[in-house]
Amino acid sequence: MGSKYRNRPTRPGRFLLIILLILTLVTIAGGYIFFFENEKPVASFESTGEYIGQDSIVQYLVSDQKSGIRSISLNATQGEIKKVLHSVTFPRSSYKGHVGPLEDNKSLPFDAHKHGFKDGSLTLTLEVTDFSFNGWLKGNKTVVQKHVTIDTKPPRIQILHSEKYIIPGGSGIAIYRLSENNCRHGIAVNGHFNPGFLIGDGRDDTYISFFALPFDAEKIDSLAITAVDIAGNSADVPFSTVYKADKKKKDKINVSDGFLSKKIPEFQQYYPAMSGSSLDKYLYINNTIRKQNNKEISNLCKNPLDERLWEGKFLRMAGSSRAGFADYRTYFYKSKAIDNQVHLGMDIASTRRAEVKAANRGEVIFADYLGIYGNMVMLDHGQGVFSLYSHLSEINVAPGDKVKQKAVLGLTGTTGMAGGDHLHFSMLVNGIFVMPKEWWDQHWIDVTIAEPITDSKF
Repeated sequence: MGSKYRNRPTRPGRFLLIILLILTLVTIAGGYIFFFENEKPVASFESTGEYIGQDSIVQYLVSDQKSGIRSISLNATQGEIKKVLHSVTFPRSSYKGHVGPLEDNKSLPFDAHKHGFKDGSLTLTLEVTDFSFNGWLKGNKTVVQKHVTIDTKPPRIQILHSEKYIIPGGSGIAIYRLSENNCRHGIAVNGHFNPGFLIGDGRDDTYISFFALPFDAEKIDSLAITAVDIAGNSADVPFSTVYKADKKKKDKINVSDGFLSKKIPEFQQYYPAMSGSSLDKYLYINNTIRKQNNKEISNLCKNPLDERLWEGKFLRMAGSSRAGFADYRTYFYKSKAIDNQVHLGMDIASTRRAEVKAANRGEVIFADYLGIYGNMVMLDHGQGVFSLYSHLSEINVAPGDKVKQKAVLGLTGTTGMAGGDHLHFSMLVNGIFVMPKEWWDQHWIDVTIAEPITDSKF
């Protein structure tokens, strides 16, 4: 009877055996979870569009936050042609933790013709494996494909009209035809890009670009119509425009203590960090704030409306001219020259608090206080043409308002750097201040814009 239970484990022995069994199972489970993790790598094509040009970039981003990346393969296939664009296998760094890189990001040059591919459909295949023992030790695998179109032909540009001559601060146009619709195109003048737009008369392949020459340009270094299609193929067609020098106009501005005592408190409200004497603050406003204001105005012009809203000449406010465009000003304080600036508009004086009307049809893109300009309104007239109205005592419109020609925008005043009640009026083409007198002249509008548009139809 006693021999029947002699080899049976005691209670403590059985408990220890159970503990060892549990630990063994936990170790096996932990090892399986660690070495046989089944989380697949993440893979994607970055910044690779639907079209690939002659010289393009194929970029991928892969990651694996568990065991790490074991191998990456990038292939391109077109019909029977298959090319390996990139292949890499990483060595195992250890048998615990992250044994391969957690992430890899590459930008690879892709020359379609060099690889033997023709224009047309192409399939990119990105294959990534990790260091997991899952899948009979082969690891987890992710395969991502992207179907793209190879297009290596640059757009064709046909010039229909180009400006004959231009002066510093002047405006001009070019009219051209493109072989492709989906392009970024326009005119590059001395490195400044002026976007092009559909001409707006029903033709779906004909475009117009308004461009300007800055008031201080001493020559035309480069002038060309440029086009870049969706695949990145580019074309440039230079054209000639005669540069006509213009005489510089000079002006003197006397800065009095009375002017400083009147104006500095106004600016101090908006720029409380100003310090120093009243003259120091004035020079800070006339230089630093002026540059900031003009940069903000230029930025407002970066996304012009596609549609040309304006028609005919721009209206000039009735009144006498107090200052002209591109006047080179020397500022004097107590008979001593203290500063030099250029006046980028026309000053027109009428009666006090006179109505300021829209020079042409447009959309309000700014209606607020802006430094030296004081209370200011800007209109986008479409296709890169803008008008500016400043020193207002009152603003009657808001951003987003669509206004007709002669709509009242506000009233003249003395806000900003204005010594007396007047309107400061500016015209801009793609962020460059230009001569308003051209845009006030119906003959100039006809000869420079209207007639070339009509002639380009034939």
